[in-house]
Amino acid sequence: MSDPLLPLRERYRKLADEVREIGFVAVGTLLSGMTTCGRRGCHCHADPPRLHGPYYRLTRKVAGKTVTRQLSPEQAELYKEWLANDRRLRRIVAEMEQLSADAIEIILQTDRFRT
Repeated sequence: MSDPLLPLRERYRKLADEVREIGFVAVGTLLSGMTTCGRRGCHCHADPPRLHGPYYRLTRKVAGKTVTRQLSPEQAELYKEWLANDRRLRRIVAEMEQLSADAIEIILQTDRFRT
């Protein structure tokens, strides 16, 4: 008799391999924005305005408090990648959890696994 869990195990192993390939992860929100300054006569107050920026900010929770950091464009690029890695990791883990739930159902419904 074939193993009913085999396809689930194979998919699970592939997902575990994908997790090993993920680089750094970061949690938070990356914001970018343009702004005006306080100097009169600056081009940011012209019509139409040419705003300063873009400026990048990372907002995240640390010990229950919101922390915001200014980032350079280079740092913002790194964080974009790390935030995408976090989303990918969460999707993979969610699929692994579903595969595990499916395996539990197979085990509970299959006589050969009953004790």
